[in-house]
Amino acid sequence: MADRTKRHLANFKEILLSPAWVCFIWFGMTAGNAFIATPARFRAPMIARSDAMELGAYVFTLLNKVEFIALIFLLIVVRASGRARHWWPVAGILALILVAQSAWLIPELTARGQMVAQGMTPPPSIAHAAYSTLELTKLALLLGGGFYALREGTRT
Repeated sequence: MADRTKRHLANFKEILLSPAWVCFIWFGMTAGNAFIATPARFRAPMIARSDAMELGAYVFTLLNKVEFIALIFLLIVVRASGRARHWWPVAGILALILVAQSAWLIPELTARGQMVAQGMTPPPSIAHAAYSTLELTKLALLLGGGFYALREGTRT
């Protein structure tokens, strides 16, 4: 029985030291918001467009904060697993995406949404295209990184 417990603990440690779990949970949160919650919010007939925009701004801001927490978890797991050399570029790109979204895109998109809610037409902007492009890049990095981590196992 003690050997079985040791094996289970070793398996659990291997799972915890794999960046895969962080990547897949983060991917799920982001994809769920981008592909399910956001379209549903704007297609729901009982929600006014202005309310949907206000709710969207709140959800995207909250998700961005949670994504920073996911990034911290990823950095901890990567460092603790000894995989830093392979993962710093991925983590760095993810960090840059989050900073761009939180410092530039989310505030600009929130301001544009408030303008629309007030009946104004905002000036042309690349903010939606930039956000979508960065979001797809983030999702690709997370999915690819998660499968890479599974393939690599605990090798450093």
